[in-house]
Amino acid sequence: MAEISAKLVKELREQTGAGMMDCKKALKETDGDINKATEWLRQKGIASAGKLEGKVAAEGLVESYIHTGSRIGVLVEVNCQTDFVARNEAFKDLVKNIAMQIAACPQVEYVSVDDVPTAFVESEKSIEMGREDLSKKPENIREKIVQGRIEKRLKELTLMDQPYIKDQNITVAELVKNTIAQLGENIQVRRFTRFVLGEGIEKQESNFAEEVAAQSGKK
Repeated sequence: MAEISAKLVKELREQTGAGMMDCKKALKETDGDINKATEWLRQKGIASAGKLEGKVAAEGLVESYIHTGSRIGVLVEVNCQTDFVARNEAFKDLVKNIAMQIAACPQVEYVSVDDVPTAFVESEKSIEMGREDLSKKPENIREKIVQGRIEKRLKELTLMDQPYIKDQNITVAELVKNTIAQLGENIQVRRFTRFVLGEGIEKQESNFAEEVAAQSGKK
């Protein structure tokens, strides 16, 4: 596979407006051929979507989803640019599917990697750097291994990096970008909350026999 330089990624990004990671992936998929990479991005609907990502998205929907049994609930806000698109069925379907995705991913805490607090990242890095399996490795090798582990850990925590539950071949980020390309507006998942019945409540353990005995002793 051809070496993918930062310069090549930047050039593709400037040509297509797609995100840095999408450009890097496109170049890897096409062995560094920038023309084929451009076609790959367009086929995925990412090139046109990238040009819209800077647009202000202040309209949209707040969607709720209650899972079967009413033990898990989700509230999610997804924004678009206009009220017209917010009423579009394709946008409504996207928001519903994202809410279902959140319900199905108990490990997810953030929308994207950019939302993860720096303090958490530094704490995780410190933990990984101190692991015994890395103690005998050179500093530069340890850094690379730890960086890989941290990136994997952060992706596990972020909604946009999750494989889409209805199509494991794409991520939630790619699902959103496909809808952006379809509707011609910027779309952003802004925030979400996941509710689990009884979460955070310390349940009291009671011994019925002891309670009866105690009551009897008071008589």
